[in-house]
Amino acid sequence: MPDDLGPVGRGGHGRIAVLPVPTGLLPDAGTGWTFETSIMAGALTGKVALVSGAARGIGRAIALKLAREGCDVAVNYYNSADEAEALCKEIRALGRRACAIAGSVGIPDSVDEIFTEFGKHFDRLDILVSNAASGVLKPTVDMTLKHWRWCMETNALALNLLTQRGLPLMPPGARIIALSSLGAQRAMPGYGFIGASKAALEALVRALAQELGPRGIRVNTVSAGVVDTDALQYFPNREELLANFSQRTPAGPVLTPQDVAGAVFLLCLPEAGMINGHTLVVDGGFAISG
Repeated sequence: MPDDLGPVGRGGHGRIAVLPVPTGLLPDAGTGWTFETSIMAGALTGKVALVSGAARGIGRAIALKLAREGCDVAVNYYNSADEAEALCKEIRALGRRACAIAGSVGIPDSVDEIFTEFGKHFDRLDILVSNAASGVLKPTVDMTLKHWRWCMETNALALNLLTQRGLPLMPPGARIIALSSLGAQRAMPGYGFIGASKAALEALVRALAQELGPRGIRVNTVSAGVVDTDALQYFPNREELLANFSQRTPAGPVLTPQDVAGAVFLLCLPEAGMINGHTLVVDGGFAISG
């Protein structure tokens, strides 16, 4: 104990002395001071999350955000094994558990395999994030039944498959969050089937929210604006999309994967317990600007 505390610091009855807490340090009973990073628990400490399509882009940002807030994370990927393993290494460096699980979330047998592997690492699932997406960028009139099924199964059906398999592991208070896009509500060139699948996804979220609400499970959507990820490279009008977003967005010209991940995190907090069946738009105000 520092000598300048006076009698109060020694258990006496003099005036109270207040000492400033050193930056980055917190008191540790019986052992003096310790670094804050070693004892501060994240808001989601003890939770287990499964994030689909987590190896790159928005999914990667979500997995990292949840890990930084205390979650152990199962990283699902389809064909990005090296990126998934690198992400797991980064998560483990934060002191969290992580595993990479390959699988296609739009195929029932593959989802079964995902959860078989998941069960080797974790015995509960607190946060399920359906992020993986795919599709074909072509005019709607040029699309085929194969294209329709591809979009619908990967972008919409996947949420139901993941929920069905994950539900036995999910306690009251668990969260299910699906990732959508503004194309669910707006017409975009070449985006017809993907947009339809995202609209179906949002409708499915509302149905699941109604069904699972009494069980204490909250189901919501995060709908993102234009984010410059690897996926955007496939859009023939990528530069136009980015320029238009930059010009019309009141909150700023750039939307990052971390911005989207932050919204997912907010929906996982206990304070979001009465948000259910909602689509949270993260676009800096783009959609309200004409």
